[in-house]
Amino acid sequence: MIDLRDENIKFDGTEGTHKIKCPECQPPHKASDNPLSLTVQGDTAVWFCHHCGWKGNKGKSPTSLIRRKPIRKVEPPKIRETNLELYTFFAERNISKQTVDDFNITTDNYWIAFPYYGENCELVNIKYRTQDKRFKQEKDAQKSLYNYERSKESKDIIFVEGEIDVLSLYEIGFTNAISLPDGAPKEAKFNPNDLRFKALSNCPLQAEKIILFTDNDGAGKSLHDELLHRFGKDKCWYVEIPKDCKDANEVLVKHGREKLEEIIINAIPYPVDGLHTINDYFGNVIDLYNGNYVKPIEVGMSGLDEIYKILKGTFHTITGIPNHGKSYFLDQILLRIAQTHGWKFAFFSPEHSTSMHIRRLVQMHQQKSFDDDIGSRISKEELQTSMNFLKDYFYFIETKDEVPTIDYILEIAKGSILKHGVNGIIIDPYNEVNASRSGTVREDEHIRDFISKCKRFARLHDVVVFVVAHPTKLQKLNDGSYNPPTAYDISGASHWHNQSDVILTVHRDFDDNSTEIITRKIREQDLYGKIGKVTFDFDNQKKIFVERKFTTDFGDWHND
Repeated sequence: MIDLRDENIKFDGTEGTHKIKCPECQPPHKASDNPLSLTVQGDTAVWFCHHCGWKGNKGKSPTSLIRRKPIRKVEPPKIRETNLELYTFFAERNISKQTVDDFNITTDNYWIAFPYYGENCELVNIKYRTQDKRFKQEKDAQKSLYNYERSKESKDIIFVEGEIDVLSLYEIGFTNAISLPDGAPKEAKFNPNDLRFKALSNCPLQAEKIILFTDNDGAGKSLHDELLHRFGKDKCWYVEIPKDCKDANEVLVKHGREKLEEIIINAIPYPVDGLHTINDYFGNVIDLYNGNYVKPIEVGMSGLDEIYKILKGTFHTITGIPNHGKSYFLDQILLRIAQTHGWKFAFFSPEHSTSMHIRRLVQMHQQKSFDDDIGSRISKEELQTSMNFLKDYFYFIETKDEVPTIDYILEIAKGSILKHGVNGIIIDPYNEVNASRSGTVREDEHIRDFISKCKRFARLHDVVVFVVAHPTKLQKLNDGSYNPPTAYDISGASHWHNQSDVILTVHRDFDDNSTEIITRKIREQDLYGKIGKVTFDFDNQKKIFVERKFTTDFGDWHND
């Protein structure tokens, strides 16, 4: 006999057809339910759950075992009766005799019968309930939406959870409310084969706006999520139900017609991911007008501060010819910011060992040589002082086994932000990040995506991302020197220039023994800088760049 234990299907091991528990959807529904039909014949089995739609087979020839039940034509109830007791039941729920009659609601013995109609307004199903909330439906009937015949061509639909809620909205003039025949799921599973939602495929709707008015409980929330998933946020609106009410009928009974109508009229459009209105930004714009926003910080180097400031949420490209001091100058900027503003930084900087990197930072911090070569050397006490300072502000991202992807680096960086409060991420240089890509992705597309990920990360986490990017091979001038590179000299040029918020060029003049810092691009000029250049000398004894006070230049530079 076939073994179905690996499918978690439990049965008595005999051949034939069985009605048993479904391992996919039970619990949560009633203990007495056995919705899984299992047919076993020798070493072959096929199963189907009439509640959640889970189906499968095991064995050689399951197709011979599949029996599809035909949809049965539904006849009107044998006893069609409308009596005082029926009208009293609905009157207690503020639903009038006229509404009961309009929906052809009758009783069949002690069952209240709610007829369901199909696309051609023919009777396709009858759902029954007792006053103590027991339910049943016609066997093997077609699944349809309640009140579908009135709502199928409506541009606006109100989706509620039960027939009485449909009647409650009809009572106050909304003829476009519909409901599923099988109620709400205990939890949302988003199973496309769930038979609970079969009525949606049987009943095409023309609605452009769907107001979700499900019950104010756990199952109602699950149904809300399932419908939202199926219809999409672009079509869906939602309502705010009073806390003392479970559904539309309770609003009608407890608060009256006007309140129920107000809830529908004031339905709220479900926000579409990524789409915003002017009102979403009103507070931010007022804050900008009043000067209540996070302002850029100054580095603390007077001439540089006139052309370059640092604003959180921005992406900075640092370029320059190799060995012209890009990394060294960036380190000095970051150390000064740590000292002045208490910012913290995480480095991915694999070109030099982390120990050598810390050595450089210690020299800058003490403004003395680390080695016993010129002038006074850093003492062990001073070294300890610098290490104690640096450990609170600088963190290092290392990967020992392979060249990391940008996703991997940013994931570690995210941890440094959450755990240590890091304010800036440094990737130095770009070419040490894994550049592998699929065969259909060009290099410039890979660079575009790299920058986009860094920019989104900066804005999402309110940090600054600095990337050091070497230029490609430059054209040497007649005197053997080079012009200061721009972002257009970096591989993937246009993306570096167009996507960066800030572009800095660090360029050394060996004849003059000077270093120029050039702002090639400032996206928001006058907010965090302007186009210009400042010249520095390198003080070999203090191991820092020292500004030439008279050389700040705001000449004929263009930010295009």
